[in-house]
Amino acid sequence: MDMMNSSMISEFVLLGLTNTWELEIFFFFIFLLAYAAIMAGNLLTVVIVTFESHLHSTPMYFLLGNLSCLDMSISTITTPKMITDFLRENKTISLWGCMAQMFFLHFLGGSEMTLLIVMAVDRYIAICKPLHYTTIMNRWVLMGSVLLSWAVGFVHTMSQMVFTITLPFCGPNIVDNIFCDLPLVLKLACTETYVLELLVIAESGLLSFLCFIILLISYTVILVTVRRRSSGGLSKALSTLSAHITVVTLFFGPCIFVYAWPFSSFSVDKFLSVFYSVITPLLNPIIYTLRNQEMKAAISRLRTQHVSSRQTF
Repeated sequence: MDMMNSSMISEFVLLGLTNTWELEIFFFFIFLLAYAAIMAGNLLTVVIVTFESHLHSTPMYFLLGNLSCLDMSISTITTPKMITDFLRENKTISLWGCMAQMFFLHFLGGSEMTLLIVMAVDRYIAICKPLHYTTIMNRWVLMGSVLLSWAVGFVHTMSQMVFTITLPFCGPNIVDNIFCDLPLVLKLACTETYVLELLVIAESGLLSFLCFIILLISYTVILVTVRRRSSGGLSKALSTLSAHITVVTLFFGPCIFVYAWPFSSFSVDKFLSVFYSVITPLLNPIIYTLRNQEMKAAISRLRTQHVSSRQTF
């Protein structure tokens, strides 16, 4: 196989955020704390949804628990490597490590994209068809929706990675980012990748853009429907949907910018990568958990049960 030839490179060099030692130490502690907060916040959400029977049986919170699992996974693929690189002079990643990182980023990213659409459908049915909500969003529909999101993510990443892993890499091996990003890695291949670059734009860029527009349209339809039925219900709908709209914007914004215009040089690419892999997974549990009355009530109940069990013991 050509990739095993001695002339082929065996690793990539990640330039990271900065070359200044003082800034690297600063970023090390900042992102270490951020990663700890990501894991704690999303794990808290999963624990609450799992052990609180009322939330576990509610479709929205079941989907929210799955969203937290995806956020933890996406951040774990990129953030620990980035944190350790701040303390290393040689910021390298193996060829197959780079391929694995890109595979899982697109796998989980495609899954989360689909899950956000499912969550939008869930909110539409809950607000616009409340009498049929429990019938439509039953257990089998929820399980099927989650499995569908994972299947879409797998097809999405395989359709690109099956061609990427066969590319020869024999020249420059410097990736100007904090992790292996498909558009940047494709530019390092020792062969023509124009068709594959178009495939990335079509699948990742345009798909993200279209899904984002569809989601915004769906939320607009929900708000218009609620306004026609009851002016008093509009404020409640806005409160419920504001969290979803914020998460959708935070997730799709960086994806659209990076993958719809990926082959030009933008100084904000690294910022968007940090936003996608760190900021969004950090904000999701804050938006969904700390702003949600039911989640806060569930936290209080679990805390009370824990204290009571300790006192009994």
